Amino acid sequence: MKTVENTYTVTEFHVDDVPCVRLDGLEYFNISQIFDCGQCFRFDPAENPRHAAEFAGVAMGRCLRIGQDSPDSAVLYHTTAAEFEAVWKHYFALDADYAAIRADIAARFSHASGGREGIIRDAMECGRGIRILRQEPWETVCSFIISQNNNIPRIKKIIAALCRTYGEAILADGGVHYAFPTPEAVAEAGIDAIFALRTGFRAKYLHDAAVRTVSGELDFAAVSRATPEEAEQLLCQVKGIGPKVAACAMLFGFDKTEAFPVDVWMKRVLERHYPEGLDVQALGRYAGIAQQYLFYYERYVSEHEL
Repeated sequence: MKTVENTYTVTEFHVDDVPCVRLDGLEYFNISQIFDCGQCFRFDPAENPRHAAEFAGVAMGRCLRIGQDSPDSAVLYHTTAAEFEAVWKHYFALDADYAAIRADIAARFSHASGGREGIIRDAMECGRGIRILRQEPWETVCSFIISQNNNIPRIKKIIAALCRTYGEAILADGGVHYAFPTPEAVAEAGIDAIFALRTGFRAKYLHDAAVRTVSGELDFAAVSRATPEEAEQLLCQVKGIGPKVAACAMLFGFDKTEAFPVDVWMKRVLERHYPEGLDVQALGRYAGIAQQYLFYYERYVSEHEL
C-alpha cells in the first residue's frame, strides 16, 4: 500500500483527566463512513456525544471513543500521542496515501470496466472519507464467520455476547467493556457453549477456527506473508470459510487490499452497473478499496431511492 508521512498534526491534551489526542489536517477521513461500510462490528454511535459524529468501541484490546466535527479533524479519547502512533495510526490506516490510492483506482477503472468509470468516480466522492481499517486478524476471521447469512444488527449482538462471555473485562469510559476473546478461550468454551450465544450453525465454524489457531494449523503470520491466492487457501481450511469470508478477512484483517469480497450488495452493484463484467484483476492492489467505495455507494443510493 502507498504510504505517506504525517500530513496532519497530533496534539495531546486532557479532558477531565482523560488523555486525548486531536488530529488536524486530515484528508479522506470520515468516521461515520468508516464505521458504516460493513468492515467493523464493534463501534457504535456514542452515548452523550461531544461532537457532530462520535463513536465508541473496543479494538486491539483497548477502548476508544472518537469524535469528529469537520472532515479535516478528529479527537480520540482514552489514548495518548504515543499510543496513537503505536496503535491507532496503523488501525485507521492514517499512514496510507489515499490521494494516490484513489488516483490509482480511477486510472485503472476505465480498462477494468470497459469504459464505465463514471460509477467509481461517483462512488469515491460519495464515500470520500472511507478508509480500510487494519483490524486484528483473529477477530476479523471470527466476525466474518458470524456474518454469514446474517444482518449487521444481529452480527453485532452475537459478537457482543461472545466478548461479554469470554472476553477480558476493560474498565474505561465510565463502564465495563470487553476485549474480543482469545482463540484459547473460544476453543475451551466448546461448540455447545458457543451455540448458546445464538451463533447457530456458525458455532462449529468458530470453534474449528479457534482450535486450528491454537494448534498453529491456522497461522496468521503465514497468511499475512502469503499471496492473496495462497492466503485464501490457508483460510479456507477452516470449516465454514469460503471465498467470500476469506476475502473479507484478507481485506479487513490482513491488509490485503487486493481482496474483492462479493456479497449480496456487490452482486447488485455488478448486475446494475457492470452487466458486461468487471475485470477485478485489472483493478490491481487496491481492488478491495474500490469494492468498499462501491459497496457504500450502492447502500447509500438504495437508501435514498426509498
